[in-house]
Amino acid sequence: MVAAFGKLVLITCMLFGLPLFGVMLAGLPVAPYLEFPPSTRYVEHAAFSWPVFIGVLALVTAVCLPFLFLMLSGPKVDRVDVPRVRPFPWWGWCGVAFLALAWILAWTRFPWFESLQSFTFTPLWLAYVVIVNALTFKRTGHSIMRDHPGFFLSLFPLSALFWWFFEYLNRFVQNWYYVSIDMLGPVEYVVQATLPFSTVLPAVLSTMQCLESFPHFDRTLRNLRPTQIPHKVALGWGVLLAAGGGLVGIGVWPDYLFALVWISPLLIILAIQMIFREETFLERLEEGDWRPVLLPAMAGLICGFFWELWNSQSLAHWVYTVPFVHGFKIFEMPILGYAGYLPFGLECVVVASLLPRRIS
Repeated sequence: MVAAFGKLVLITCMLFGLPLFGVMLAGLPVAPYLEFPPSTRYVEHAAFSWPVFIGVLALVTAVCLPFLFLMLSGPKVDRVDVPRVRPFPWWGWCGVAFLALAWILAWTRFPWFESLQSFTFTPLWLAYVVIVNALTFKRTGHSIMRDHPGFFLSLFPLSALFWWFFEYLNRFVQNWYYVSIDMLGPVEYVVQATLPFSTVLPAVLSTMQCLESFPHFDRTLRNLRPTQIPHKVALGWGVLLAAGGGLVGIGVWPDYLFALVWISPLLIILAIQMIFREETFLERLEEGDWRPVLLPAMAGLICGFFWELWNSQSLAHWVYTVPFVHGFKIFEMPILGYAGYLPFGLECVVVASLLPRRIS
């Protein structure tokens, strides 16, 4: 218990303190980074750059293309491996109807609904979570929502805390900001933000479990080439120093290191697990099982698409200001920004694994 508390304190201090330390190293005032609700635009972003865009595109393609090829060209699934088809459950159809209603209310501006217009994002995602669980139940007879209700419900408060942390990190890079919230006071802002934030982890984990129900992904991703990870403790210390330095750096060079907002927190948690010799997803990679990496990444990307889709026409929504690569938008998100959802999916699963009950 003492060791677990100590690790939690260490992680919290690093994730919250290092970016502020970077701001102080840069000689900048700290106060604007702590204002609430955040409204000041104090980070000036670099303009679009074709060389940077092409370089980042080449890097993302080089990393993702081999795995995409493996998933598409994996062995065919025998008929005996195909899950028995079940009827789509009644509660899933309720989710579909609720989603249709929420979508209409979110993208229209009925005068009689004006007072509730800014709350439409949460019903959309609650409906999504129910539908994805229903799809999983149809394919397997199981779902996280039905099989582990305590764990499932505990994801909501954890999710709210989890995304509030990313809102904090965004203060140092200011890659997104919210519109149609100017008149909100601190309490109203917390309420209206916390409700949709609470749906992030349930959505990603439910999507990942649904992806696990497809035999093609299961067979292909668990039989890849084993990847040995030697000297994990020493590697953990190296990763911890590099990721910690990255968080300091976003306070000093936000335009150049903004992508580390999505990478450094994951690496810090992973590094501390390695240093304390705890089980991580790296052990599965040594067995050739890449499901713990690729399925969360895919789930994060799928949820990211729907986040951006429903955000695009909602009243209270976010807008991006991304340096160097802010071009070729899909909805509000620049196309290369979707790459951030890949490590984000992993972060969701790693954070959810801190809860007592995990997905089997």
